[in-house]
Amino acid sequence: MTTRRSILKGGLAAAALTSAPSVIGAKAQPSAARTVKAVMHADLRVLDPIWTTANISAYHGAMVYDTLFGLDGDFKPQPQMVTKWGLSDDKLTYTFELRDGLKFHDDAAVTAADCVASVRRWAARAAAGQSMMQRVKDTPVVDDKTFRIVLTEPYGLVIDSLSTISTSLCYMMRKKDAETDPNQQVRDTIGSGPFLYNRDETRPGNRHVYDRNPNYHPRSEPASAMAGGKVVKLDRVTFENIADEQTALSALQAGEIDFYEVPPQDLIDDLKKDKNLTVEVLNKTGHVAFMRLNSLHPPFNKPDARKAMLYLAKQDDVMRAIFGQTSKSWQACGSYFACGTPMTNDENTEWFKHGQDIAKAKELFAKAGYDGKPVVVLQATDHYLANPAGLFAAQWLRQAGINVDLAAMDWGALVTRRASKKPPAEGGWNIFSTTVTGITFADPISFTGQAANGEKAWFGWPTNELQEQLRNKWATAPTLEGRQAIAKDLQKNGWDYVPHVILGQFYRNSTWRKNITGVIGMPEVVGFWNMEKGVSG
Repeated sequence: MTTRRSILKGGLAAAALTSAPSVIGAKAQPSAARTVKAVMHADLRVLDPIWTTANISAYHGAMVYDTLFGLDGDFKPQPQMVTKWGLSDDKLTYTFELRDGLKFHDDAAVTAADCVASVRRWAARAAAGQSMMQRVKDTPVVDDKTFRIVLTEPYGLVIDSLSTISTSLCYMMRKKDAETDPNQQVRDTIGSGPFLYNRDETRPGNRHVYDRNPNYHPRSEPASAMAGGKVVKLDRVTFENIADEQTALSALQAGEIDFYEVPPQDLIDDLKKDKNLTVEVLNKTGHVAFMRLNSLHPPFNKPDARKAMLYLAKQDDVMRAIFGQTSKSWQACGSYFACGTPMTNDENTEWFKHGQDIAKAKELFAKAGYDGKPVVVLQATDHYLANPAGLFAAQWLRQAGINVDLAAMDWGALVTRRASKKPPAEGGWNIFSTTVTGITFADPISFTGQAANGEKAWFGWPTNELQEQLRNKWATAPTLEGRQAIAKDLQKNGWDYVPHVILGQFYRNSTWRKNITGVIGMPEVVGFWNMEKGVSG
């Protein structure tokens, strides 16, 4: 049997070149020296980065669209499409002026009306936007380059919200696209960002192609995360869909691809020994793995069934399946806000200290009135986390006497299906697993998954009035200390109504060929501006 380690030991390049034809077929393309071929963490299925919170769609959004503000490497908001802005003395009116030279890919100028429509559509989907819009009285357009956000009361998170790096990011679209129902996907991909989406060369399910936007005018400041000058130094970037990890590793060492976002994490120590590769953690805030529970349908419409999952899940199982038995790249975490963040606390974590307890879980499922119907667990077989997490979820549930329907699919299909509110037996779901960055998970406003406003909430759609009151209180607290105190109340209540279950916190390595330089590390998004490709490596 061929294993990951046997391929590494024998030479990935040799395995790739002798056992199969070229992974990436030859075709007429821009110069190879100015083309980066990347294998990302999942296949891109949804092109509307506002409609979904899937990170791969946010990556696509960062290529095609731009934002009014962007977080820099120190997580400070900086103007991006905005040239200047101001706040009135009564702290109720924000005025924004767009910088010169902003054009959409169809050569139309970006206007204030486009931005107002985009902000409003984003705010209908994103938790940070929803919180902000509760306090917005009007969004008047002053002229082609100027618009305002007028509040009913002071709200200090306006700029933070517009610059959020948490999915969904506040990307600017054409007015006619932004006026699409927020619950329907935008099908066009005409933005004003640093890359053009090349539909002619794209082959859905195989590769997505992005070409340098020759009309993009970057800011003059140095690139820093989502802020500064997004200078494109490549002619083309392709997202290659290679679901098999061994095949992708072989292609990387053979030089057939240049960048691999999530290689097998249990092989990182071996990959670091390869003189042709750079291995690095791009997101220094880490990722939180979690299992989302659907509060709309039995059994998880009952709090006791959701609490049962706290005692059923075993973080060590999932993390060791990804990182190996001895890796130092992960930790168990019981915090509602990710460990090591300003909001981390120890409130209401008895379940975490207690550890896995199958008998306790059985007792809680019985208390919830579980009737034996199948619990549908979505398992994305091509996703580094959702694959083992789905398998373990099914195993744990069966140990607790729960009937399980393990629905295997690819990540793109999971992203589509998790949006369904239908009963599990009619194409809906009960459980899926995913990840989000530590910095996002720690923010009860920006992270949509922290919302508990029912139909407006993130997939799973929990309803908890107290949590919404506490989130609002947190958003308006004037000091860090005040927010930290409220975070304890949020966590206490959160682990009582249980919208999701933590599966571990980890630091994920990416790898790329040594001749690739200028890779920018940041949470949530991988951007390909500032990146260069040398002649060899």
